[in-house]
Amino acid sequence: MIDRPHIIGPEDYVEPSCVLCGEPYGAEPRVKPVPQQRIIGKMDEYMSRRDYDGAERHLLYWLAEAQLGGDKRGELLIRNELVGHYRKVGNREKALENGDAALRLLDALDFGGTISSGTTYTNVATACNAFGENDRALELFEMARAVYESAQHTQPALLGGLYNNMALTCVALGQYDRAFALYDRAMDAMGQVPGGVLEQAITCLNRANAVEARDGMEAGEHQIFDLVDRAWELLNDTSAPRDGYYAFVCEKCAPTFSYYGYFAAAEELNERAKRLYERT
Repeated sequence: MIDRPHIIGPEDYVEPSCVLCGEPYGAEPRVKPVPQQRIIGKMDEYMSRRDYDGAERHLLYWLAEAQLGGDKRGELLIRNELVGHYRKVGNREKALENGDAALRLLDALDFGGTISSGTTYTNVATACNAFGENDRALELFEMARAVYESAQHTQPALLGGLYNNMALTCVALGQYDRAFALYDRAMDAMGQVPGGVLEQAITCLNRANAVEARDGMEAGEHQIFDLVDRAWELLNDTSAPRDGYYAFVCEKCAPTFSYYGYFAAAEELNERAKRLYERT
């Protein structure tokens, strides 16, 4: 080894690094952001083939990476995705646990009043509704609505999703007039979205269910069948891409068609979903 006492090397002024975070001991760790777009893109792939186990592994891996890297923004995104994932697979405890964590992150990030906060309120509220916590769901939906309607650049798709899901909660609480007004708003909002016919079809079916809940099947029969017919027309609209999401919507809508006696339509929707899932 050459003795060069006049040379100042890194060993003379750089503190030893922590083997876990790579930062010098005593230094504030830098945020290491996770690749949000790549995470969402991969989630779309998993959902297009209904690989729920793969989706969960994917999200939990990146959740750990976000936490290790101190990336609270990335963690908020992943917590929101986990809320939706666990809602779809029916895991109440984990859906609400991740929802509570997402709400805490809004405070930690000082995101109150932002579009991100509105999206988080909506996601957590939708999970609460799915698991019967409708009073809490309505409170969170109101918070989301206040954010979305006061923001200048809220995308119509966000408003449409909010109004539709909020209406479901109002139906569950017996607030029918309020629910129908929200369904009207949902239809208007999704009419401004390319491919929004799929969400409009879901809204029509949800509205049919609300009519039955309020009036009963016999009294509401005419209106119910008009709404189901309209949903069928929307699902056959060629403006919506025939992709994994279309398959998901077909699969989601099929049981409602079957419930109202549209057995051939239900079978056709399930076949469409099957073909699209096989293709992907």
